Amino acid sequence: MTDPNLDLTYDPHKDIDLENRQRRLLFRSWHRGIKELDLIFGNFVEANGKDFTEDDCLWFERLYEEQDHEILAWITKGEGVPETFQGPMMKRLQKLDFMVLKAK
Repeated sequence: MTDPNLDLTYDPHKDIDLENRQRRLLFRSWHRGIKELDLIFGNFVEANGKDFTEDDCLWFERLYEEQDHEILAWITKGEGVPETFQGPMMKRLQKLDFMVLKAK
């Protein structure tokens, strides 16, 4: 599921083991700052995060550095997604059924 456009040279969390990266992503997914992204990322990472590879974690860690309103537009409108974030993971996020997402 690794995005071929992902720059793997930048990894500030490389010293954290995979299990703790996954847990950290889950927490960050439910605490984005805007409720819409909490619902999208929280539900997605809760359902899939235990299967994430280190590259998947890195992809999310980099995505989480972007502005919330831009991320939301990329996911919901599917337009203007930077090349770095195009690929299978973004496509999976864009296919979510937003009507069935559950709040925590």
